[in-house]
Amino acid sequence: MKIKVCGLRDINNIKAVELLQPDFMGFILYDKSPRFIGEPDEFYLDEISSNIVKTGVFVNEHEDAISKYIYKYKLDAIQLHGNESPKFCDLFKHEVQVIKAFGVDEDFDFSQLSPYGENVDYFLFDTKTTAHGGSGKKFNWQILEKYNYDTPFFLSGGLSLDNIEEVKKIDHPMFYGVDLNSRFEISPGLKNIMKLEQAFKAIKNN
Repeated sequence: MKIKVCGLRDINNIKAVELLQPDFMGFILYDKSPRFIGEPDEFYLDEISSNIVKTGVFVNEHEDAISKYIYKYKLDAIQLHGNESPKFCDLFKHEVQVIKAFGVDEDFDFSQLSPYGENVDYFLFDTKTTAHGGSGKKFNWQILEKYNYDTPFFLSGGLSLDNIEEVKKIDHPMFYGVDLNSRFEISPGLKNIMKLEQAFKAIKNN
C-alpha cells in the first residue's frame, strides 16, 4: 500500500515528513485552501528525494498555470480535484502522473469514471464536500465494492489512527494507496509527525 501525505507547506515540517519516506508528497496549489502552499522557493522542492513523487494539487486551474507549476517545481504528478474533463487530464499525461480526484457519497455513480480510463494514472476517492477535500470526514468505504475499472485508486477522506487497521482490511485489486491529510495535523498544513510515524508503522506492518 502506497502512502501519500498531502497538504504540506511549512519547510521544516516538509523535511520531517520527507524523513518518513512517503511514496507521494502533495502540495496544494489552490489559493482557497487553508493548506495553500503559496510560492515556495523552487530550490527547496528541488531537494526533495527523487524517490518521492512530488504532487501538485489543483482545483479547476488553467492549463497554462498547471504547466508553469510543473516546470517551476519539477512536479512528478498532478492531482486534479475539480471538474476537470478527461480531455483536460490528457493534456498532461505525457508530462507527469495524473491523479483525478472525485468526491464520493452514497449516491456516487462510478460509471462517470469510464471516460477517464486512458487519460489518468490513478483515481483518488475522497469524501464529497463543497471544499474539494481536507474535510477530515470519512465516507462509506463499502461503496468501493462497486468500482470495477482497471485504474488504481487512492483512498482519502477522514483517514486517521483510529481507522488505519480498518483500511488495511479493504480487499480490492485496484486499491493502490492512502492519502493522509487533515486528521494528521496540528493545524492546517502542519503535520503531526508523531501521528504520521504511527500510521506509517501500522500501514507497513502487514
